[in-house]
Amino acid sequence: MAWKTLDQMDLAGKRVLTRVDINVPVEDGRVTDATRIERIVPTIRAILEAGGKPILLAHFGRPKGAHVPEMSLQPLVPALEEAFGTSVVFAADCRGPAAEAAVGALEDGQVLLLENTRFHPGEEKNDDALADEMAALGDAYCNDAFSAAHRAHASTEALARKLPACAGRLMAAELKALEAALGDPRRPVAAVVGGAKVSTKLDLLSNLIEKVDTLIIGGGMANTFLAAQGLSVGKSLCEHDMTGTAKEIAEKAASTGCEILLPRDVVVAREFKAGAPHGIVKAEDCPEDAMILDAGPDSVAHIRDVLDRSETLIWNGPLGAFEIAPFDAATNAAASHAAELSAAGKLVSVAGGGDTVAALNKAGAAESFSYISTAGGAFLEWMEGKTLPGVAALG
Repeated sequence: MAWKTLDQMDLAGKRVLTRVDINVPVEDGRVTDATRIERIVPTIRAILEAGGKPILLAHFGRPKGAHVPEMSLQPLVPALEEAFGTSVVFAADCRGPAAEAAVGALEDGQVLLLENTRFHPGEEKNDDALADEMAALGDAYCNDAFSAAHRAHASTEALARKLPACAGRLMAAELKALEAALGDPRRPVAAVVGGAKVSTKLDLLSNLIEKVDTLIIGGGMANTFLAAQGLSVGKSLCEHDMTGTAKEIAEKAASTGCEILLPRDVVVAREFKAGAPHGIVKAEDCPEDAMILDAGPDSVAHIRDVLDRSETLIWNGPLGAFEIAPFDAATNAAASHAAELSAAGKLVSVAGGGDTVAALNKAGAAESFSYISTAGGAFLEWMEGKTLPGVAALG
């Protein structure tokens, strides 16, 4: 890869502008979930240990280019100090006199947090002048916010081109994991793609069928593919207007040698609620008055077989309505099997996406996956084969 890591930079005595994602939940002025803060700790410590001065750039919420006091980053200072184990100084702007004064007064071993970059309209417009003002505050640039790398903003793209640049620890780990999954993976490669709608994952499906050996489709998406084969899906969630597209994807997959695995049996119910009366039928036997809410045990057995003979797994989306038992069974069983194989060193497993992280956590499988991305949109765009501006600018 073309980008540099922190270890390839000379940071001694340097002011290091460090783009981070600390867009954390705050209630009554207190951080209620510090996960995103904890994930940037290795990068901040590495900069400090190399003799550099970390100057944090971050966004918070959607102030739309205006100064919104409720979206100030200042309340995050105590949580940052606790995570970093050092003093964190706050500057009331990310450019201009307030930022310059704070940078000038920054002592060795301290961390400086600049105010919300999105308080300036130039941030989301990728304004070159704003990037110049930010660049004047530092000697080097480190991007540790992969989750914001799909956005061409002043602090993620323009700024990276104005200073010696590198990827932070979290960014580098994310890129390494994604490269292992799609760039140069160990084969065979399997992908699980679930979720409600085919229409939201067209680019993902189109890219994956050219990259993977087996594509396992679950959730409401699977219903659309089943309907495309002429099967009745009853009252199931299904995009009937997308069946033509589903056929095209299946045909393209056949031409690239990618096997598409659809449910062979399904769990059906007349209502969607916890503990609802349900049954298991073959995929082609869904009653007209029922909904498909999960893949059945025969389908899970086939997924396990695919995972057993795979070397790499990409996972995005649940196999069924995982939020409510008993319709979480397929997701839990497949995820647990993938976790076991990963823990045994037999499978490189990379997963990402909001529902995916929740589903894997619910299944108790997340800790054993090789890598779990919390980047959301950036993870999906990478998987779709798109160039991420924030990554490209580091090259």
